[in-house]
Amino acid sequence: MRITLHEVSKGRGGQALPTTSLEFHTGAVRFALAETEQRPSVLGLIASGRMKPETGRVTVDGTTNNRMLRRAVALVDAPDVSDPHADITLAGVVGEELMFAGVGATPLHARRWLTQLGFGELAGVPIGNVDPAARVRILCELAILREGTEGIVLVSPDRHGGSPDGWWRIASEFADRGYAMLVIIGGSAAVALERMNELEAINASGPVQPLVLETPATDPDSPASDADSPASESENPDESVDAPRADAPGSPHEEDPRSLSADGEADRDETPATDTPATDTDTPTDTATPTDTTENGAER
Repeated sequence: MRITLHEVSKGRGGQALPTTSLEFHTGAVRFALAETEQRPSVLGLIASGRMKPETGRVTVDGTTNNRMLRRAVALVDAPDVSDPHADITLAGVVGEELMFAGVGATPLHARRWLTQLGFGELAGVPIGNVDPAARVRILCELAILREGTEGIVLVSPDRHGGSPDGWWRIASEFADRGYAMLVIIGGSAAVALERMNELEAINASGPVQPLVLETPATDPDSPASDADSPASESENPDESVDAPRADAPGSPHEEDPRSLSADGEADRDETPATDTPATDTDTPTDTATPTDTTENGAER
């Protein structure tokens, strides 16, 4: 079985999921990158045939058949979709999944099943407190109990912590058992997997584009701002960035609002410079200075 996502997206302008293409198939494990809180679950829903993409299509062995895809691919641990509540005991989670699989689902059946898997001592532990690798093992084993399951889409196992190699090795084991495995993770976990060369982790969705922060455009002909010009220090030797200002709001480390204009350039002196030559220091000026007066107007 080969599942292929052909340039799928979700939401206006790809807000819920940007345009994504990937492929995973029987007997192999692949990982796909999806950042932000909702995108991993959206990608998992689309890859498992449970959500129709806004653009693009999903094919199984070259044909579009969402009904077949839903029956063949299990969506495991997707946040707010198929993840169990953190406070439910592990035995309770197992019992519910056993019921969906059509087998004995009593608390005794759940404990026996966990014991056979080697996790009997965790039956009364809330699943939110279960080790991340053990959680992945148990949930994937429960998923393949359902008849017709041929693949698993595991969503965001990295959000539970732990080392990525733990759940990645488990996913690899399921691929060796003949299942198509897709693991949807964030960028940090992807970097960790790629550094573990012995895991031979393959990114199905391709490299993530680096985040580029938009910066205001600057005029190449305009002089440098005070923040970037070394000459600005000599022009105001008594002023420093850390020095508190009498009229600057907030912390003394905040940027002085007077220092930058609306377009990001340094403000010039409000008084335009004149081209008149400097006067002789010995020649008295004609400008009159205001005299200080007392309350009754008499000159001091």
